[in-house]
Amino acid sequence: MAEATSQTTSVAAGPSVRAALAAAIAISVFTLSIATFELSMADWPSGLVLLVVVPLVALVFFGCMVWSASLLPKIRTSGAKFALPFLICALTLAILAYAPLHQVALQQNFRWHRADRERIVARVEAGELKPNVSDNKSLIALGNREPNVSVGNDIVVDETDQGTYVLFLTSRGLKHYFTGFLHVPPGGDPKHFFEFANKPPSRLERYDENWYFVAN
Repeated sequence: MAEATSQTTSVAAGPSVRAALAAAIAISVFTLSIATFELSMADWPSGLVLLVVVPLVALVFFGCMVWSASLLPKIRTSGAKFALPFLICALTLAILAYAPLHQVALQQNFRWHRADRERIVARVEAGELKPNVSDNKSLIALGNREPNVSVGNDIVVDETDQGTYVLFLTSRGLKHYFTGFLHVPPGGDPKHFFEFANKPPSRLERYDENWYFVAN
Protein backbone atom coordinates (compact mmCIF):
# COMPACT_ATOMS: atom_id res chain seq x y z
CA MET A 1 0.00 0.00 0.00
CA ALA A 2 2.77 2.42 0.95
CA GLU A 3 4.68 1.57 -2.22
CA ALA A 4 1.61 2.18 -4.36
CA THR A 5 1.04 5.53 -2.66
CA SER A 6 4.67 6.51 -3.27
CA GLN A 7 4.43 5.62 -6.96
CA THR A 8 1.17 7.57 -7.30
CA THR A 9 2.77 10.65 -5.70
CA SER A 10 5.79 10.39 -7.99
CA VAL A 11 3.62 10.19 -11.08
CA ALA A 12 1.52 13.12 -9.91
CA ALA A 13 4.57 15.25 -9.25
CA GLY A 14 6.10 14.53 -12.65
CA PRO A 15 9.59 15.39 -13.82
CA SER A 16 11.19 18.59 -12.48
CA VAL A 17 12.19 21.54 -14.64
CA ARG A 18 14.14 23.32 -11.91
CA ALA A 19 17.61 22.29 -13.09
CA ALA A 20 16.86 23.24 -16.70
CA LEU A 21 15.38 26.57 -15.63
CA ALA A 22 18.35 27.37 -13.38
CA ALA A 23 20.80 26.54 -16.19
CA ALA A 24 18.89 28.70 -18.70
CA ILE A 25 18.82 31.65 -16.27
CA ALA A 26 22.52 31.34 -15.44
CA ILE A 27 23.60 31.12 -19.08
CA SER A 28 21.32 34.00 -20.08
CA VAL A 29 22.54 36.28 -17.29
CA PHE A 30 26.17 35.55 -18.11
CA THR A 31 25.55 36.16 -21.82
CA LEU A 32 23.87 39.51 -21.12
CA SER A 33 26.72 40.51 -18.81
CA ILE A 34 29.33 39.84 -21.48
CA ALA A 35 27.27 41.69 -24.09
CA THR A 36 26.80 44.69 -21.79
CA PHE A 37 30.42 45.09 -20.72
CA GLU A 38 32.10 43.89 -23.91
CA LEU A 39 33.07 47.44 -24.85
CA SER A 40 34.82 48.13 -21.56
CA MET A 41 36.81 44.91 -21.93
CA ALA A 42 37.94 45.69 -25.46
CA ASP A 43 41.23 47.28 -24.42
CA TRP A 44 44.57 45.58 -25.02
CA PRO A 45 45.33 42.90 -23.85
CA SER A 46 41.90 41.89 -22.53
CA GLY A 47 40.61 42.33 -26.09
CA LEU A 48 42.44 39.11 -26.93
CA VAL A 49 40.46 37.35 -24.22
CA LEU A 50 37.24 38.55 -25.84
CA LEU A 51 38.29 36.87 -29.07
CA VAL A 52 37.90 33.60 -27.17
CA VAL A 53 35.24 34.48 -24.59
CA VAL A 54 32.64 36.04 -26.91
CA PRO A 55 32.55 33.16 -29.45
CA LEU A 56 32.51 30.64 -26.60
CA VAL A 57 29.64 32.39 -24.82
CA ALA A 58 27.75 32.65 -28.11
CA LEU A 59 28.23 28.92 -28.69
CA VAL A 60 27.07 28.06 -25.17
CA PHE A 61 24.02 30.30 -25.52
CA PHE A 62 23.16 28.75 -28.88
CA GLY A 63 23.44 25.30 -27.29
CA CYS A 64 21.14 26.47 -24.50
CA MET A 65 18.58 27.60 -27.07
CA VAL A 66 18.65 24.23 -28.85
CA TRP A 67 18.57 22.27 -25.59
CA SER A 68 15.67 24.30 -24.18
CA ALA A 69 13.77 23.86 -27.45
CA SER A 70 14.20 20.10 -27.11
CA LEU A 71 12.20 20.29 -23.86
CA LEU A 72 9.13 21.75 -25.57
CA PRO A 73 7.63 18.33 -26.55
CA LYS A 74 7.37 17.54 -22.83
CA ILE A 75 4.72 20.24 -22.47
CA ARG A 76 2.04 17.78 -23.58
CA THR A 77 2.88 15.20 -20.94
CA SER A 78 4.39 17.26 -18.11
CA GLY A 79 2.88 20.71 -18.37
CA ALA A 80 3.68 24.21 -19.63
CA LYS A 81 6.51 24.61 -17.10
CA PHE A 82 8.85 22.97 -19.62
CA ALA A 83 8.42 25.98 -21.89
CA LEU A 84 10.05 28.27 -19.30
CA PRO A 85 13.73 27.54 -20.18
CA PHE A 86 13.02 28.23 -23.85
CA LEU A 87 11.12 31.43 -23.00
CA ILE A 88 14.06 32.62 -20.89
CA CYS A 89 16.45 32.04 -23.78
CA ALA A 90 14.08 33.65 -26.29
CA LEU A 91 13.71 36.73 -24.06
CA THR A 92 17.48 36.95 -23.72
CA LEU A 93 17.87 36.76 -27.49
CA ALA A 94 15.34 39.58 -27.92
CA ILE A 95 17.23 41.73 -25.40
CA LEU A 96 20.51 41.07 -27.20
CA ALA A 97 18.93 42.03 -30.51
CA TYR A 98 17.00 45.14 -29.50
CA ALA A 99 18.14 46.52 -26.12
CA PRO A 100 20.92 49.17 -26.17
CA LEU A 101 23.14 47.29 -23.69
CA HIS A 102 26.32 49.18 -24.58
CA GLN A 103 24.54 52.50 -24.18
CA VAL A 104 23.24 51.49 -20.75
CA ALA A 105 26.75 50.48 -19.67
CA LEU A 106 28.19 53.78 -20.91
CA GLN A 107 25.55 55.83 -19.12
CA GLN A 108 26.30 53.99 -15.89
CA ASN A 109 30.02 54.50 -16.41
CA PHE A 110 29.51 58.21 -16.98
CA ARG A 111 27.37 58.67 -13.87
CA TRP A 112 29.50 56.54 -11.55
CA HIS A 113 32.80 58.22 -12.41
CA ARG A 114 31.73 61.75 -13.27
CA ALA A 115 32.57 63.37 -9.92
CA ASP A 116 36.05 61.79 -9.78
CA ARG A 117 36.73 62.71 -13.40
CA GLU A 118 35.71 66.31 -12.89
CA ARG A 119 38.03 66.58 -9.88
CA ILE A 120 40.87 65.24 -12.02
CA VAL A 121 40.03 67.71 -14.82
CA ALA A 122 40.21 70.55 -12.29
CA ARG A 123 43.63 69.34 -11.13
CA VAL A 124 44.87 69.15 -14.73
CA GLU A 125 43.62 72.66 -15.45
CA ALA A 126 45.29 73.93 -12.27
CA GLY A 127 48.60 72.42 -13.35
CA GLU A 128 48.68 69.94 -10.47
CA LEU A 129 48.64 66.98 -12.84
CA LYS A 130 50.99 67.05 -15.82
CA PRO A 131 52.08 64.52 -18.47
CA ASN A 132 54.44 62.08 -16.77
CA VAL A 133 55.08 59.39 -19.39
CA SER A 134 58.49 59.83 -21.01
CA ASP A 135 57.54 58.57 -24.47
CA ASN A 136 54.17 60.34 -24.66
CA LYS A 137 53.95 64.06 -23.92
CA SER A 138 50.13 63.94 -23.83
CA LEU A 139 49.69 61.05 -21.39
CA ILE A 140 49.20 61.25 -17.64
CA ALA A 141 49.52 57.99 -15.71
CA LEU A 142 47.34 58.51 -12.64
CA GLY A 143 48.61 55.40 -10.88
CA ASN A 144 47.01 53.33 -8.15
CA ARG A 145 46.62 56.22 -5.71
CA GLU A 146 43.93 57.87 -7.81
CA PRO A 147 40.39 56.58 -8.46
CA ASN A 148 40.18 54.21 -11.40
CA VAL A 149 38.55 56.51 -13.96
CA SER A 150 40.13 55.38 -17.23
CA VAL A 151 41.46 52.23 -18.90
CA GLY A 152 44.87 51.60 -17.37
CA ASN A 153 44.12 54.71 -15.29
CA ASP A 154 45.83 56.75 -17.99
CA ILE A 155 44.32 59.98 -19.29
CA VAL A 156 45.16 61.92 -22.45
CA VAL A 157 45.44 65.70 -22.33
CA ASP A 158 45.60 68.33 -25.05
CA GLU A 159 46.43 71.90 -24.05
CA THR A 160 45.13 74.45 -26.56
CA ASP A 161 44.46 78.17 -26.70
CA GLN A 162 40.82 77.42 -25.88
CA GLY A 163 41.71 75.41 -22.80
CA THR A 164 42.57 71.83 -21.90
CA TYR A 165 40.93 68.77 -23.40
CA VAL A 166 41.01 65.65 -21.19
CA LEU A 167 40.20 62.17 -22.47
CA PHE A 168 39.17 59.35 -20.10
CA LEU A 169 39.47 56.06 -21.96
CA THR A 170 36.77 53.39 -21.86
CA SER A 171 38.55 51.10 -24.29
CA ARG A 172 41.90 50.96 -26.03
CA GLY A 173 42.64 48.55 -28.84
CA LEU A 174 45.06 47.73 -31.58
CA LYS A 175 46.10 50.22 -34.25
CA HIS A 176 45.59 53.11 -31.83
CA TYR A 177 41.82 52.56 -31.62
CA PHE A 178 40.15 54.06 -28.57
CA THR A 179 36.83 55.14 -27.11
CA GLY A 180 36.28 57.37 -24.12
CA PHE A 181 34.67 60.35 -22.45
CA LEU A 182 36.20 63.62 -23.57
CA HIS A 183 35.96 66.73 -21.43
CA VAL A 184 36.27 69.87 -23.54
CA PRO A 185 36.92 73.41 -22.29
CA PRO A 186 34.01 75.90 -22.32
CA GLY A 187 33.29 76.81 -25.92
CA GLY A 188 35.54 73.99 -27.14
CA ASP A 189 34.79 71.62 -30.00
CA PRO A 190 35.49 67.91 -29.46
CA LYS A 191 36.53 67.66 -33.11
CA HIS A 192 39.47 69.95 -32.30
CA PHE A 193 40.99 67.37 -29.95
CA PHE A 194 44.43 66.57 -31.35
CA GLU A 195 43.64 62.88 -31.89
CA PHE A 196 41.11 63.95 -34.53
CA ALA A 197 43.42 66.31 -36.42
CA ASN A 198 43.73 63.95 -39.40
CA LYS A 199 40.44 62.11 -39.18
CA PRO A 200 37.14 63.14 -37.58
CA PRO A 201 35.76 60.96 -34.77
CA SER A 202 33.85 57.91 -35.92
CA ARG A 203 31.52 58.36 -32.99
CA LEU A 204 30.59 61.58 -31.24
CA GLU A 205 27.80 61.80 -28.66
CA ARG A 206 27.12 64.66 -26.27
CA TYR A 207 26.51 63.45 -22.70
CA ASP A 208 26.36 66.75 -20.87
CA GLU A 209 27.81 70.23 -20.96
CA ASN A 210 31.50 69.92 -21.93
CA TRP A 211 31.27 66.09 -21.94
CA TYR A 212 31.29 63.90 -25.05
CA PHE A 213 31.68 60.21 -25.79
CA VAL A 214 34.10 59.78 -28.68
CA ALA A 215 35.72 57.06 -30.74
CA ASN A 216 38.41 57.40 -33.38
